[in-house]
Amino acid sequence: MAFLSGLSAFPITPSDRDGHVDTAALKRLVARLCTAGVDSIGLLGSTGTYMYLSRKERLRALNAAIEETGGNVPVVAGVGALRTDEAVRLAQDAKASGAAAGLLAAVSYAPLTEDEVFEHFSAVARESGLPIVIYDNPGTTHFRFTAALVERLSRVPGIVAIKNPTEKSEQIASHLAQQRSTTPRDFSIGYSGDSNAAQAMICGADTWYSVLAGILPDVCLRIVRAAQNGDVENARGNDARLAPIWEIFKQFSSIRTVYTMADLLGVCQAEPPRPILPLPFSAKEKLAYSLNLLGQDLT
Repeated sequence: MAFLSGLSAFPITPSDRDGHVDTAALKRLVARLCTAGVDSIGLLGSTGTYMYLSRKERLRALNAAIEETGGNVPVVAGVGALRTDEAVRLAQDAKASGAAAGLLAAVSYAPLTEDEVFEHFSAVARESGLPIVIYDNPGTTHFRFTAALVERLSRVPGIVAIKNPTEKSEQIASHLAQQRSTTPRDFSIGYSGDSNAAQAMICGADTWYSVLAGILPDVCLRIVRAAQNGDVENARGNDARLAPIWEIFKQFSSIRTVYTMADLLGVCQAEPPRPILPLPFSAKEKLAYSLNLLGQDLT
């Protein structure tokens, strides 16, 4: 899965208050990513509000995005669901639409055991035939993948990669080394958590799964390419310029922030699905000021 490397950009999924996807706006977002040259597009991730959309609307979004790429940029589609049979159907939809892989989280209402998560992931990979990326997102699922579980899953046919969270930058190198030592050589190891992702790429991670890249791909690509080329100073310098954005992410959440960014940059006007509310006005002003301050660094 060579495409599971570099920068994977995760755009929002613009929709109305009834959960009907605005495919024209989504195509504009995807077109920006294709023009920038991202390595893959992460559609219907958490930023893409997959859990707030029906199966029908997810499929509409996926078809629109893949049509816009023209098959030139791989799409990793969120296929998470509470029920295993539903996740299987979503993964089958994604494969039929031309998605390159599925992103699967351990979403649940009742807390899940490791054996339950193992069986869930194994069933989706087996029954859909779609390559599966493990989505470890304990902040929303309240389930954390242990090293032992990742090792087990990495050896299941069809499970090809992991999207790890980044919480403490000083722990990334040891975490990555541990995961590399217990998973197959061709198993792709990537990280999300934008404010620490530059460090992950500098440490040798395969992929940055990026929220910010879904709306500002160029500056994120500069960080990734610098890290891939061993230019640590350049990677850190570009990341440092984004510090005001990382602070807003931490204070107000990345999802609310990128919806507002899309509006401020004139890409599309959309609000996150309720009950999530848009950024308060004071935060929007702070974000507009930060974007203006960054100026040419964003292009």
